[in-house]
Amino acid sequence: MNSFLYINRKLIVLIGTLLLLSFIIFILYKQFNLSNINFEYIKNDFSDADISKPKFAINNETKKIYISAGEGNFLNKDEVLLRNNVKFKSSDFSIETDKVIFNRNKQTAQSKTKSLFKSKNAVIFSNGFDIHDNGNKIIFYGNSNIILK
Repeated sequence: MNSFLYINRKLIVLIGTLLLLSFIIFILYKQFNLSNINFEYIKNDFSDADISKPKFAINNETKKIYISAGEGNFLNKDEVLLRNNVKFKSSDFSIETDKVIFNRNKQTAQSKTKSLFKSKNAVIFSNGFDIHDNGNKIIFYGNSNIILK
């Protein structure tokens, strides 16, 4: 009977040692695989914008001009810098550009970037514009091309 217990002890120690070695090998294998993974740079979609997708309107007696953009930053109490796909739309025309300074109090907008004005009868490419007098007057700056239909 002693020899039977003696063999079982050897077998138990052998099985335990094999299990321990296989567990250590498994952990080292996983650790080695994890250290070889190249993590790609994950782009954060966070921006430094104060406003995400801002919308404003310029109101006058006869029409409204709706303004939308991808993002905006407050420059001061009244002025907002609008960026990324800035669009002005009214019933008569639309203007597209990349950057605009919009004054909420004076109801004016100014841009010094390439702009595209579209209306029923004309298309104007310019290097900037100035909207004032509550949207009744638009002045285009720089080299401008006008296409009349």
